[in-house]
Formats: sequence, C-alpha cells, structure tokens
Amino acid sequence: MFINDYFKTPIWSEEKPEFVKSLNKASDKYIKEARKRDKKIIRANKDFGTTHHSSPLLKDNDFIDLRNYIGQKSWEFLNHHGYDMKLYTTIFSEMWVQEFSKKGGGHHSAHIHWNQHVAGFYFLKCSDKTSYPIFHDPRTGARCTKLKMKPELKGVFLGSELIHFRPKPGTLIIFPGYLEHEYAVDHGKEPFRFIHWNITAIPKEMAKDV
Repeated sequence: MFINDYFKTPIWSEEKPEFVKSLNKASDKYIKEARKRDKKIIRANKDFGTTHHSSPLLKDNDFIDLRNYIGQKSWEFLNHHGYDMKLYTTIFSEMWVQEFSKKGGGHHSAHIHWNQHVAGFYFLKCSDKTSYPIFHDPRTGARCTKLKMKPELKGVFLGSELIHFRPKPGTLIIFPGYLEHEYAVDHGKEPFRFIHWNITAIPKEMAKDV
C-alpha cells in the first residue's frame, strides 16, 4: 500500500539571530510611540491585556536588511509551492512591530490577513515563559469532520487541529497567507516583541502600473 500525503501546508522556520540586536534598537522608538498612543488604555487597565502595535515600518531603512531577506525568502516560498513565479512580482503590503503588555494578558485571537499570499513573524524578545504563535488546520472540510484524537498521543499527527512554535529571539517563521493563526495569552513574566509582515504576489503586467 502506498501512503501519499497531499494538500500539505508548509511552514518554514529558521534561526536568524544576527538581526535581533539592531532591530530591537530600531523598534524601541516605535514601541515607545505606541505606548504613548495607548496611554489612556494603559492607565485604564494598568497595562494588562494590551498589544502595543507600531506604525508601518516599510519606509524605515533601519529594517531594510530584514525586508530584503524575507522578501527573497517569501519569493522562494511561493516558488517552492510550484507557482510560476516568473509571472509575478512580490511586494510587501504591510510590516509592523508589536509588543505585549508588561503586566500580561496580551494575545491575538485566531485570524487571517485577507488577500495576502505570504505572512511571517520575526521574534525579537521572547522565551519559554512568553506567548507563542499557534496555527490552525486550514482545511475547512477536515475541521467539520474532526474526530477525537487518542489521549495518549504526544506531538503532531495527521489529525492534529492545532500546532504551535516555541520561538526564541531570532526565530523567523514564514507561512501561507491563508493560514489561520493566533497568539497564546502572555503572562507578562518576560518581554514579548515580534515583527509581523504580509506579502502579496501580483502579476507583473499589473506591477508596471503600481
């Protein structure tokens, strides 16, 4: 009997710590601005449960080395799928840095980013005591017909509905834009900061007009 696994969902990850120091420094002003913008919320909830979200980073040259690297990796990611990438140009649609509340409670509910082809995270501050990303099975049919898993099983199996990563500073994760993701509730024990981005592939004929 042949066992063939089709319709897989790739998630690429690697350790790229050389960007951490410079990008933490470059991100500090954005987080400071975000905290200033959120000061009423911080005062009201004593900095519990807030996610401090920066303004866009795409025009800041302090992040250009990371943009160049993940831009190329994202192109390779789509090419790996078998897409005819000579027909497309990949462009960043957004990039931002965010940091969870110092007092804990920061999180993200499950979501996707509409009309994006590649998404990713680059972690700047995290540990085994902080939040972490969780990915959901994107197959609607599989989720509708879900069966109970064996309680003694540990790890990830074909029937798993969720998977998660435990990143460390410098961890880079790239995944399809259609993949639903969330962040576990952070307990505020240690700082948690990461960069998030989305990339869209557009036909080269259309790109001439962009």
